[in-house]
Amino acid sequence: MSPLGPGEQPVTARTAPLVDAGAEWAGLRVVVAGVGASGFAAADALAQRGARVLVVDARDGAEEREKVRVLDVMDVRALLGDDAAAALGGDLPRVDGAAPDLVVTSPGWRPTAPLLAAATAAGVPVWGDVELAWRLQPPPGSPGRAPWLAITGTNGKTTTTRMLAAMLSAAGLRTAAVGNVGTPVLHAVVDPQPYDVLAVELSSYQLHWSSSVAAQSAAVLNLAPDHLDWHGGMEAYAAAKGRVYEGVERACVYNVADPVTERLVREADVVDGARAVGVTLGVPSVGMLGVVEDVLADRAFVAERSSSAAELGTLEDLLAASGGTGPAPHVVEDALAAAALARSHGVPPAAVRDALRGYRPDAHRIALVAEEDGVRWVDDSKATNAHAASASLTAFDPVVWVAGGLAKGASFDELVARHAHRLRGVVLVGLDREPLRSALRRHAPEVPVVEVEQSQDAGVAQLAASPTTAPTAAPTGRAVMDRAVALAGDLARPGDVVLLAPACASMDQFTDYGARGDAFAAAVLARTGGADGPGGR
Repeated sequence: MSPLGPGEQPVTARTAPLVDAGAEWAGLRVVVAGVGASGFAAADALAQRGARVLVVDARDGAEEREKVRVLDVMDVRALLGDDAAAALGGDLPRVDGAAPDLVVTSPGWRPTAPLLAAATAAGVPVWGDVELAWRLQPPPGSPGRAPWLAITGTNGKTTTTRMLAAMLSAAGLRTAAVGNVGTPVLHAVVDPQPYDVLAVELSSYQLHWSSSVAAQSAAVLNLAPDHLDWHGGMEAYAAAKGRVYEGVERACVYNVADPVTERLVREADVVDGARAVGVTLGVPSVGMLGVVEDVLADRAFVAERSSSAAELGTLEDLLAASGGTGPAPHVVEDALAAAALARSHGVPPAAVRDALRGYRPDAHRIALVAEEDGVRWVDDSKATNAHAASASLTAFDPVVWVAGGLAKGASFDELVARHAHRLRGVVLVGLDREPLRSALRRHAPEVPVVEVEQSQDAGVAQLAASPTTAPTAAPTGRAVMDRAVALAGDLARPGDVVLLAPACASMDQFTDYGARGDAFAAAVLARTGGADGPGGR
């Protein structure tokens, strides 16, 4: 049997009634795939409701064993490492001597994973942690059931979700940023102190495994090719993202500059009365949010929207949200999307403005590290794909671009062609640089490109002092960035921005994008004498 599409799951007599916390969960036989943050939360929540739970995970480290010890107190069984081999190989495990009623998967597990494929073939529903959380809420109409304001997209999800949570808090509401942002939504759903409303970030993985989630309002920020190997293609990826609009009650927020997001709204099955609300960097039409001169304007959630607008803030209010680098266009779009969701929930304009003024971005998101001799050094290590790097590059001109890493099969032709005119020069890092190198040759042949030298037979790059000397011992990621910063400094002129926006993953030379950004910042501060910029660390 082929994997089911996004949101498609079999319905059984045992699982169909499980629509809220008041249902009969006791005795339900469940296999939980993975014991990470979401898997642990799922096993915990189910066991507390009397379900019979078996956890399986290929990992068998100290962290996994500690979690299993905690779950053992609640009579949850676990198979780790070699003990889980049969189950992970496709032999659907039994729970209390019988076939499972349900499999709950951690978000990153592919639909083709043997355990999940075996469940599908056997007609056993597979839910993600978000689907489980939706079904573990108090019954509709109960005071403890908090509406969800949901956010997805290829880039900008976390920024928008955190902005939204700040707006809701500024309005005096008890809220939390949950989901793919890091805190499992299950934690919020089962919290003994109820929330008023939740800001929920959803990945394409989580949406694929969701079938009944119906947010009060939802937004798709943008769509660009990403995770296509997991989903099997762009159409399936877009379909998974579009699931966030299903069942929306109030507002489906889309990006006017990205027509695919509007198409997903048109294709969604929503509650009668739900509205399509566009966000734009231009002057908003009726029913949209946008920018009028330097004012963020709402023409969607005002009584006289045909002739007036509500002022939600100014571009100056977003300076801190942009890491001290100026109001980057993609940050403005994120702010408008967050504001649209907040306004759909009744948040007043003053609370939106106050939240934007106080918002600070997470580390490694267009953060100004330092400024010296007229050159600004900006860390956007979080730009791990071409779409994110394009948004970052759009904010600056001229740019010395530090790029490269693990390309994961991506093409950079469109990215380079679009931004060639703003490039002072390019410094390439990483072990998989040929895709970027060839795109620069084709579309920016006049732009100087220098590379951090590497030994092709090393696990990480090995720097060379010059083209004629032998490489040194394999360096740390800091050494890679020390050399990259030195080369970028040689290219930069007063008025330029040296921008780390790699457009690639980091795991070839760094443990993660955070370590890559930290190495860049440390190298910059060492070069500039440690003078932090507004976004420096």
